Amino acid sequence: MSTTTQNPATFRIGGEIEINRLGYGGMQLTGHGVWGDAPDREKAKQVLKAAVEAGVNFIDTADSYGPHTNEVLISEALHPYPSNLLIATKGGLDRTGPNQWPVNGNPQHIRETIDGSLKRLKLDCIDLWQLHRFDPKFPVEETLAPVVDAVKAGKIRFVGLSEVDVEQIERAEKVIEIVSVQNLYNLGNRQWENVLDYTAQRGMAFIPWFPLASGPDKLKSKIESIAEKHQATTAQIALAWLLKRSPNILLIPGTSSVEHLQENMKAASIELSDEDFTALSQL
Repeated sequence: MSTTTQNPATFRIGGEIEINRLGYGGMQLTGHGVWGDAPDREKAKQVLKAAVEAGVNFIDTADSYGPHTNEVLISEALHPYPSNLLIATKGGLDRTGPNQWPVNGNPQHIRETIDGSLKRLKLDCIDLWQLHRFDPKFPVEETLAPVVDAVKAGKIRFVGLSEVDVEQIERAEKVIEIVSVQNLYNLGNRQWENVLDYTAQRGMAFIPWFPLASGPDKLKSKIESIAEKHQATTAQIALAWLLKRSPNILLIPGTSSVEHLQENMKAASIELSDEDFTALSQL
């Protein structure tokens, strides 16, 4: 495991679109089980607006969040969008109920997903579209065919993947350029260490989903002393560790609270020492 001594504040998606590395994930602005609309839509809109006002210019969503309601909420809250705001979305899942996420890599479904996201987000072009999962029922070459068409048509600018291993990334790259990978990764779960290192070497963004692992309180006793030294919360330290872990990591912590959002944003200003980083990495 390697790290950089200083944390760059920004990263260029696809080598072109510069964004702040601390972004926002919209998944929590939905109902229970990521099903249905946000319980308080006006409050949810305020969170989105507060995120942009705080400097977030990278928001991650998916057509499956709600489904569809999250994309609609984002467009209602923020459209017309600031010129520097990148909204990333995902496709490739069906929703059959709360906490139910069957994979659907049918090319026709993918085609409909892309057009639906464009309409709901009120975009002419999706800057970053991500395949939510590989579907064993369809060769990924078939699944990605409509994505290739969408890129050629100017509907999608860049393409990413989610929850993939290195072999799958390399297979997808034979079809289309891949600029980002979104995998489960956090201080308490580092199963995708090799994928993170691969993306760093290739100049791809690595976007950890679940960056706080259902609450860093599980690790609180172990990181409390470091948090106290920085006058920070355990959540802020967990995010700061990720930012220091690799310069290609982009964070998308989600919350339905403006107060929690502001707390998360402060993580970008925490500079962990190499000693702090090493101590945390040994947990």
